[in-house]
Amino acid sequence: FGGSPETPESPLFGAEERRFNRLKMFRKACKLLLRPVGARGLASEAGLAGLQAFEQGMIYLAESVGPSVVSILNLDAAGRTQGQGSGFILSSDGYLMSNDHVVASAAALQVMFMDGRTARASVVGTDPATDVAILRLNNDITSLKTLPLGDSDQLRVGQVAVAIGNPLGFQSSVSTGVVSALGRSLRSQAGRLIDNIIQTDVALNPGNSGGPLVDSSGRVIGVNTAIIQGAQAISFSVPINTAEFVASQIMTYGTVKRGYVGIYGVTKPSPTNLVRTLGHKASTFVEVVQVEPSGPAAAAGILPGDWIIAFNGQALPSLDALYSYMTKMPPNTEATFTIIRNGSTVQNVKVKLGLSPAK
Repeated sequence: FGGSPETPESPLFGAEERRFNRLKMFRKACKLLLRPVGARGLASEAGLAGLQAFEQGMIYLAESVGPSVVSILNLDAAGRTQGQGSGFILSSDGYLMSNDHVVASAAALQVMFMDGRTARASVVGTDPATDVAILRLNNDITSLKTLPLGDSDQLRVGQVAVAIGNPLGFQSSVSTGVVSALGRSLRSQAGRLIDNIIQTDVALNPGNSGGPLVDSSGRVIGVNTAIIQGAQAISFSVPINTAEFVASQIMTYGTVKRGYVGIYGVTKPSPTNLVRTLGHKASTFVEVVQVEPSGPAAAAGILPGDWIIAFNGQALPSLDALYSYMTKMPPNTEATFTIIRNGSTVQNVKVKLGLSPAK
């Protein structure tokens, strides 16, 4: 772009080199802390060195991630605060990521940066089904520092997790912990199950919602979204791979395009003969209660009373499973529903999925 390439003597090269060395030292410290060091425990030389390196790594992590995290005030029409949360900078041109429930029903959004700068933001789009919201700054704010995105599919139980946000209005608070479990399911406020939720023991409080969960390299691995009131050391984050997919859909289309079939149903236990005769592998199935007259299912011939036992060859134990499968399929694609009609006749019905209506 007209400048000379960085050299080992340039300030940029030096900063990157220092960052790499600090992160390398941080990872080494984690290994030292987990390694047995004899009867003297952490008081031993190796343990103490590891603890000090870990501490320095956490300090650097907080200092490098903190400037990318913002506080978000949800204002009513009179300018009064009716809610608050966190968010983080997604791109240098002013896009932010947060939670849908942080920005819901806002007449205006006030964003505050770690360095004291403030700006107004507008909602680009939200996805209540995953509790993800994408915002864009209205003001021309310069020197925005983005956070790199990690790969939540590569997470392992026990690895370090760090949350930075604004719990109870205390700006830029840092909490540390570990990934406690993976693959959890959490029901969003829209009623849909969010799959692959990350469970950690990181201390989260109201106001942390929408802030980043990062790994030891400062890469975003999740978006903090929920806690269980009254519980301790149990918090949940939407995986960044899910949030990144939602963000790309919103920034391209203004909404998330999901497959839609147009049925209402209930989950019922599988009769013994269904399991024995047809080899249905799930203990439950979906019975269709209502079919929307103009929906894709009606066009394909699915009727109230039909039992749906499989979707594209995968056992279908519940409506939540159906929603999860269809999330991965865009509109206008064809899906095969295996149904049982009148309790005996098995049919494979081809359904061309429609576009899920906006909620």
